[in-house]
Amino acid sequence: MNKAFQGTSHNSELKMIAWEVTRSCNLSCIHCRASAEKGPYPGESSTEQCLRLIDDIVGFGNPVIILTGGEPMMRKDIFEIAEYGTQKGLRMVMAPNGTLIDEENARRIVNSGIKRISISIDGATRESHDTFRQVEGAFQGALRGIEYAKKAGLEFQINTTVTSTNIRELPDILDLAVKLGAAAHHIFLIVPTGRAKELKDNEIPSEEYEKTLHWFYNQREKTSLHLKATCAPHYYRILRQRAKEEGKKITFETHGLDAVTRGCLGGVSFCFISHTGQVQPCGYLELNCGDIRKSTLKEIWTNSEIFQSLRDFDNYNGKCGICEYRQVCGGCRARAYEFTGDYLGEEPYCTYQPKRVDYVFHKGLFSQ
Repeated sequence: MNKAFQGTSHNSELKMIAWEVTRSCNLSCIHCRASAEKGPYPGESSTEQCLRLIDDIVGFGNPVIILTGGEPMMRKDIFEIAEYGTQKGLRMVMAPNGTLIDEENARRIVNSGIKRISISIDGATRESHDTFRQVEGAFQGALRGIEYAKKAGLEFQINTTVTSTNIRELPDILDLAVKLGAAAHHIFLIVPTGRAKELKDNEIPSEEYEKTLHWFYNQREKTSLHLKATCAPHYYRILRQRAKEEGKKITFETHGLDAVTRGCLGGVSFCFISHTGQVQPCGYLELNCGDIRKSTLKEIWTNSEIFQSLRDFDNYNGKCGICEYRQVCGGCRARAYEFTGDYLGEEPYCTYQPKRVDYVFHKGLFSQ
């Protein structure tokens, strides 16, 4: 093997878990990976099982825990779960849609030890957001929830899923996040799973995504908000390309967490736990890596063949497997799986052409 490509396996420390505590939801968003509805859904973990999972996690590591759904606040015991995790020393955060947050709930969120919530704003206006969420009043409900969170002293970030229907609104959504007093704005490039499979006509061409990610990079010097691109791993290639053009070194001091993180984290430093206890690389990549009701999380994280294959970047196929940026990008494994049936396949939304032609021939991808 070309020595330049040796040693590409990741050390696989679990740093973050997205935990789908329920699949029930009071909205019906057009992009929902879970196709969530009000429920109830059979097989959801009981309170006892949830607390036992927290004990399991604490015995293994100290990852950030994202309580998500569905709508996590649909669980009556959500504050008990959050408080238990806090007491065990975990950093607990939550991803509600905001519409169920009132004055009392905001106070209970804070008292349970939740450090930050993320609320999705997918349109800069009531009309566009409500159309996206498919429930009238969702926009005002989210803004109302944000105001209650602010009064309770609860830090919040704004998340935005990008499609062709709202891509032109991104500057206005970012401005709204600033005006609302958000700590961060995270954009998510859509992954066509769940209801999002029905959004084929709203997908954005690869070239447009590239332009959008360059625009997002440009906002770094224009806002005090922390900006993060999620499910857009090629942003971390763009970040390094742009920094090189500008004569800058990528350091924590200059680029914050973007300097020390990677594009696709699924199975590398991040995993998803479903409402039925199934462990997956991420919520969009529904590959069964184990069941926390049958095995410990440590056993699953350490021994899953899927996780192990994701951590060896030499396993990647197509141009992702030969790309000089694959250690910092990696391509979206969920989109690769959806488009090619191969979770180690090529990222379909990336325009970049790798330069390591010698390695292309080495891997036998093309014949001379």
